[in-house]
Amino acid sequence: MKYQVHYPYLTLIIDSPISIEELFLQFHLSKKTIHLLKQNKEYTVNQRYVSPSTILIKGDKLTIKAFHQDDGMYPPNYQELDIIYEDEFLLAVNKPPFIQVFPDDQKHTDSLANRVSGYYHQCGYDIPVRFIHRLDYETSGIVLFCKCAFVQPLLDYQLSIKAIKRDYLTIVEGTVLDHKVHYINKPIGKNRHHNQKMIVASAGKKACTHYQCIASKNHLSLLNCELETGRKHQIRVHLSSVGLPILGDKLYHKASPLINRVALHAYQLQFIHPITKEKMTLICHPPQDILSIIHSIDPTL
Repeated sequence: MKYQVHYPYLTLIIDSPISIEELFLQFHLSKKTIHLLKQNKEYTVNQRYVSPSTILIKGDKLTIKAFHQDDGMYPPNYQELDIIYEDEFLLAVNKPPFIQVFPDDQKHTDSLANRVSGYYHQCGYDIPVRFIHRLDYETSGIVLFCKCAFVQPLLDYQLSIKAIKRDYLTIVEGTVLDHKVHYINKPIGKNRHHNQKMIVASAGKKACTHYQCIASKNHLSLLNCELETGRKHQIRVHLSSVGLPILGDKLYHKASPLINRVALHAYQLQFIHPITKEKMTLICHPPQDILSIIHSIDPTL
C-alpha cells in the first residue's frame, strides 16, 4: 500500500475497495480506538470526514491521526544506539548485553527504552517509546520498536499468532550429534522457591522452542533456536531441561571462564511490514564475546 507521512498524520492511498471500518479492523484497532477516531473525527477521506461505513475505492486518500505525542514514560538517555533498521513506522536496534529493555523503576534511566527516547529527542521525534518484544538483561540482539500508534496493534497481533519469527544463536554445553530440527514443547511456570527462576511445570503456560545444531566441538554446540512462544527465560529453561544448558548461564547452570554472561544472541527477525506488506528479514550479527567462541567451534563460520 502506498502511503504518505506528515506527522502526526498518515495518509493511506487505497488500492482496492474496502470500507473504512473494515480497514481499521484489518489493523486490529480496538473498539475504543475506533470509537475515539470517529468521535474526534481524526480521519478524513479526500480531506472530508465521512461515515466509517463508507466504501473506499482505488485512489482514495484516507488520512488518519496515526502518531501519538511522547508521554514521557522513558526520560531520554543519550548514549549511542546501534540501529539495525529504521523507517517512519519501525525502529530495530541491537541491544547490548547487561542492559534492560525497559527500567524496573522509573528512577532508573539506563535502559534500552531510555536510549531510544534519547535518539527520538535528538531526531526531533515527538513520539512515545513502544517496544514490541523483550530480551533478558544478559541477552544481546534485535529488539523491535514501533513508532506509529496506528500500526502497533497489528504488530502485537502478529507477535501473538507467531507471525513474527524470532531466531537466536546460542552456545550450549553438550554435544549434539545431528543437525535435525528438535522440538521442545514443555509448559513453563514460576519457581515458587526462587523468585528469579522459571521452571518446566505441568501447570505452567504453553511454551514451544525449536533448536538445530549448526556445529559442535569440545563438548560445546552452537545452536539456532526459534521461538514459537515468548515465555520468560524460555530458551534457557527449555535447553537446560534437555541436558543442554547455555554456556555462562549462572542462574540455570554455572559460570564459565569463556564468557561472563549467558551465551545467547537474538540475531534475526522476520515479519510482514504492517504498511508496505513487504517481507522483512532483519539480521544482527553476534558480538565479539560470542563470536570468538563460535570461531573456536568452527573457524569457517
